[in-house]
Amino acid sequence: MADGLVLKGTMCAHTDMVTAIATPVDNSDMIVTSSRDKSIILWKLNKDEKSYGVAQRRLTGHSHFVEDVVLSSDGQFALSGSWDGELRLWDLATGASTRRFVGHTKDVLSVAFSTDNRQIVSASRDGAIKLWNTLGECKYTISDQGEGHKQWVSCVRFSPNTLVPTIVSASWDHTVKVWNLANCKLRNTLAGHSGYLNTVAVSPDGSLCASGGKDGGILLWDLAEGKKLYCLEAGSIIHSLCFSPNRYWLCAATENSIRIWDLESKSVVEDLKVDLKAEAEKSDVSAGTGNKTKVIYCTSLNWSADGNTLFSGYTDGVIRVWGIGRY
Repeated sequence: MADGLVLKGTMCAHTDMVTAIATPVDNSDMIVTSSRDKSIILWKLNKDEKSYGVAQRRLTGHSHFVEDVVLSSDGQFALSGSWDGELRLWDLATGASTRRFVGHTKDVLSVAFSTDNRQIVSASRDGAIKLWNTLGECKYTISDQGEGHKQWVSCVRFSPNTLVPTIVSASWDHTVKVWNLANCKLRNTLAGHSGYLNTVAVSPDGSLCASGGKDGGILLWDLAEGKKLYCLEAGSIIHSLCFSPNRYWLCAATENSIRIWDLESKSVVEDLKVDLKAEAEKSDVSAGTGNKTKVIYCTSLNWSADGNTLFSGYTDGVIRVWGIGRY
């Protein structure tokens, strides 16, 4: 008998691609998701077979696709970034947008909270990385001049290592950059990819980061040393990466499947696929379009804090929930 991931259920309320999934650090029965339907949904997880979660609140206010959403560590606030060029802070108890962050000149592609929730970082198609306080004041801008990225900045994350406060960014210029949070100075440029990058993830202990995108290879880096460790071949475009919180696993959303590697053996332990043909036909029947060629693939991923549940968001707007089971 081995531990494996089985499909536990689905969550349906978004009407377009699910762009990001945020899970609470206390493992409570809620998650928050963002979508190209311009909304953010706060879900209550009831873990029924029919519907794994119900949409409790829909947060609206962005005027374009919502590309990213993250949760504060106390689970009371959500932070979103949108193609309307703005970030918004949301009070989840009321659903109100309590703060707007205006400063980027193009689409915001990624947002993150620092470990202590006092700082916010954002990345944009304008090539800039911005550091904000929670009042919505921009404290620092790393622009495409000088040491900054020379193309769209697709993803930005804080390292959880509070001893060496660090920001990690990925870009369409094929590089990952590691920044010193204290002064926003460049620590390392991690080069090795041959195509644009969609995503970067930092391991729970802050020692590693993983990057992926167009070239279908996931590069693992030693964050402290700024050195490339090895490459995992995913075989198709990578849209999202996340580390398991309690296993030495890395999970990738690709155009073909969700693939999970055991980083110790560097072997694939899971290759999760849904019956996309049946799903496409089902959604087409309900939409009445008659078009059977719609491609459904996973675009966003996140683990529950206990590492037993993997939430995955797809291009059809459905969140599919995988759980550790025996088989």
